[in-house]
Amino acid sequence: MNRPNPLLDKLQEILPRIAENAASGEEQRMVPEENIQLLKSVKFHRALQPKAYGGLEVSLPELTDCIAAIAGACGGTAWSGSLLATHSHQMAMFSKEAQQEFWGENPDAVASSSIAPFGKAVETEGGVLFNGDMRWSSGCDHAQWAILGFLREGENGEKIYSFAVVPESDYDIQDDWHSAGMRSSGTKTLKIKKDIFIPEHRIEAAKNMMTGASAGFGLYPDSDIFYAPYRPYFACGFAAIGLGIAERMLEVYRNITKNRVRAYTGAKVGQATPALMRLAESTHQVAAARAFMEKTWDDHREMGEKKQYPSDEQLAFWRTNQAYAVKMCIQAVDRLFEAAGGSCWFSDNEAQRLFRDSHMTAAHAYTDYDVCKQILGRSLMGLEPDPTMV
Repeated sequence: MNRPNPLLDKLQEILPRIAENAASGEEQRMVPEENIQLLKSVKFHRALQPKAYGGLEVSLPELTDCIAAIAGACGGTAWSGSLLATHSHQMAMFSKEAQQEFWGENPDAVASSSIAPFGKAVETEGGVLFNGDMRWSSGCDHAQWAILGFLREGENGEKIYSFAVVPESDYDIQDDWHSAGMRSSGTKTLKIKKDIFIPEHRIEAAKNMMTGASAGFGLYPDSDIFYAPYRPYFACGFAAIGLGIAERMLEVYRNITKNRVRAYTGAKVGQATPALMRLAESTHQVAAARAFMEKTWDDHREMGEKKQYPSDEQLAFWRTNQAYAVKMCIQAVDRLFEAAGGSCWFSDNEAQRLFRDSHMTAAHAYTDYDVCKQILGRSLMGLEPDPTMV
């Protein structure tokens, strides 16, 4: 879809350099510092930050177009960079006091996260004492804060899924990211120091962030993007990354195949019917995934502009659309990679990195399509949500 996107225009100027650093990122097992600085140079990290702190407050369609473009250059940079950016949307739903601590002295501050409720918290006066090893914190090497998930007990003994915001001084980073995919994302473990104190103003219930009941809701009445639940914004990057990788794979396959000659027969692969058919079908599939996701992202934008909060049914559809789009993109990538030739399996070949990173986009809890099919099916049948489904 052609629409003005000044941030994307600025990104196009730095993407070639980000792509050049992709191999270095895999060797380092984290996003190269240069890539982070390049993203900061165009203020990508401030895309969803409130304008009150100097943020851009771009729309979700603008952001996802940017994420897809970065993913075509380096999947790991897109994965971590997009999360560091989207966490600002989540931060804007915390109390004003928490936001002031977060951005007051450093408007460039960003947070990584580990939002699965693995943290152990004990209630104490004014907040909680927190412990735990918090895994899967993408981009943590470049963050000044972390958003952590845990369960706290409600008045009636119920478990309340909650988030806590902590400064980098409250944890150490364990260098344990050894993965087959998204190697350059630096998705490491945060080892929380013993019994850190987290004040109440830096804690928020996940449900409140999904229902417009959080402490920060309404702080920015002139903004469209904050009149929305946190999760669609948090999760939008996964599908956009899958899309960007698949779109890049179309280019790589075409370039590889165009002049490829079979070693044993001398046949020109780029003119053979099977290669043409694979490229055509994957092109259609990726185009369909983009059109599907663009419609979903535009729905997000329109709801915010109208100051309308989405229904449970809409949230279920948005939540699961992403996983289906990821599934289509992976199928498109696999169709091409399996016929791209043995040379593509060498570790310095871009095609195998795209193949590995593509599959990693489906490994996140939010993109598990088996789960998403159940979530959407229950919604379509008018059944209550299953609490065991994220």
